[in-house]
Amino acid sequence: MFSYLAHWRACGAKQREREERIQSLPPAYHAPLSAADKDILAQPVSQLVANVRAGTLAPPEILVAYGKKALLAHSETNCLTEILIPMAEGWAVSCNKEGPLAGVPVSMKDTVAVKGFDSCIGYSAWVGKPLQKDAALVRLLRDAGAVPFVKTNVPITLLSFESSNDVFGTTTNPHNKRYVPGGSTGGESALLAYGGSRLGIGTDVAGSVRAPAHYAGIYTIKASMHRFLKTGNPTSMPGQEGVPAVYSPMTRTLEDLETFWRAIVSMKPWEYDHSCLPIPWREVNLNDKPIRWGVMWDDGVVTPSPACLRALQEVVSTLKANGHDVITIKPPSPYEGLQIAAQLLLADGAKICMKPMRTGESNDPGVTQARRMFRVPLFLKRVYAWYLRYIKRDEIYAGLIENWHEKTISEYLALIARREGYRERWFNFMKDQELDFVLTVPNAHPAMPHGGVKEGFKACGYTFLFNLLDYSAGVLPVTHVDRERDALGPFKPKNIIEAGAYRMYDADQMHGLPVGVQVVGKRLEEEKVLEGMKIVEGLLRKEGKAYQLLAVDK
Repeated sequence: MFSYLAHWRACGAKQREREERIQSLPPAYHAPLSAADKDILAQPVSQLVANVRAGTLAPPEILVAYGKKALLAHSETNCLTEILIPMAEGWAVSCNKEGPLAGVPVSMKDTVAVKGFDSCIGYSAWVGKPLQKDAALVRLLRDAGAVPFVKTNVPITLLSFESSNDVFGTTTNPHNKRYVPGGSTGGESALLAYGGSRLGIGTDVAGSVRAPAHYAGIYTIKASMHRFLKTGNPTSMPGQEGVPAVYSPMTRTLEDLETFWRAIVSMKPWEYDHSCLPIPWREVNLNDKPIRWGVMWDDGVVTPSPACLRALQEVVSTLKANGHDVITIKPPSPYEGLQIAAQLLLADGAKICMKPMRTGESNDPGVTQARRMFRVPLFLKRVYAWYLRYIKRDEIYAGLIENWHEKTISEYLALIARREGYRERWFNFMKDQELDFVLTVPNAHPAMPHGGVKEGFKACGYTFLFNLLDYSAGVLPVTHVDRERDALGPFKPKNIIEAGAYRMYDADQMHGLPVGVQVVGKRLEEEKVLEGMKIVEGLLRKEGKAYQLLAVDK
């Protein structure tokens, strides 16, 4: 009873604190956007930086413009958690005006540690426990001249493609309130898609920056481990290294994504964070030799929906029409990768991420289902797997269910060894096929409806695979769902996971939602992936198929 009451008191207190911080901001932040504000919001980051350096634009002016827009985004989507603007005003005045991000506001996932502010990650037990020092990433950003100004919402436990918790509530997709903006970096994607920020920071362990980019229509490149700063930030699963979790940039445009990546690396992140490899930004020229693209049309678990398949086909046909070497590939089993990754990520039976939760605290629907599966005795699980395999003829789900149990140390180490063997097979495959990139969908479907992760959490293989491999992987928006072109015809699901995912697909209801494509390179090839994304976007634009960003004129 005491835990239950403490939970709801903390949630109420945090929500009041957020609202009071918003209401107490100077009147300028509550005024309508002016013509000057709109001009600032329309400028790419490189232009903002150039204007600050030239003295024609003051960082406080930029902060006010983005502060206004962020508050508008929040009123529409409930995307914000911590309001840093009062502190940011001082940072804007004193920022490094010669830095590569001079005067540019940066939004950050709630996990990022900022001194004096909470990073409760949706756990009510962590409310009112402000961090004692800035994370390495925040120190670098401020040294680069950037101005951290807001933090954004996440799902409790961080293990979801939705973004909802009792502390801050549910974040909605700015394209359609009935749908999610993705997770776990969903507040960030909603803010960026709405235009309330240009540069954002997220994390990715199974698709947590790429699914939001796909769902909300923004840009990202998931870094390989040790390429981007992460030290000093709280997390729901400290010590979980079986599937590397990485911090990565998210942006509103591809041009800004390049500016952001270059700026971060130019600051020598390895001098701020012991975990970063000392790899300077490398210039990549893809004109030196023919580029070879391999297309993974299906992960063997969930067939891409008509909308997502159309986006991938559009990219492939455009590349082929412009002379690129594009082949269909049959890589080492993506399903096996899902088996390994799922066992490694939740090897502890999801105990650590549940530990901070209080009595009565709402959990994510997908995590709740996973926890229930863990509590079923292994013997009964094996019986159920036998039933699935031999009666229902569902080898896919059976192969996941039978191994869904907490691992011993020896079992965990065996999985690590299996992971390394699987990575080696992919390494040899990429080399033998002489592939520069792998093209695939970021998820089988566009954004799911709220609560849909109960069915959709198992259908994350298209992103989870590249976390297991530790490959650099980018997502760029390509098109929007069309109720006529993307309607689902006769369809017979091949397994329980696919059946659950397709119960949510409705092209009519999803009309207008963004649809992206994933461009994947090998490990530590962030620069090359960026160049690949630039090729795709450039060719689509040349053919009159440029993606139209969400424009909210208010």
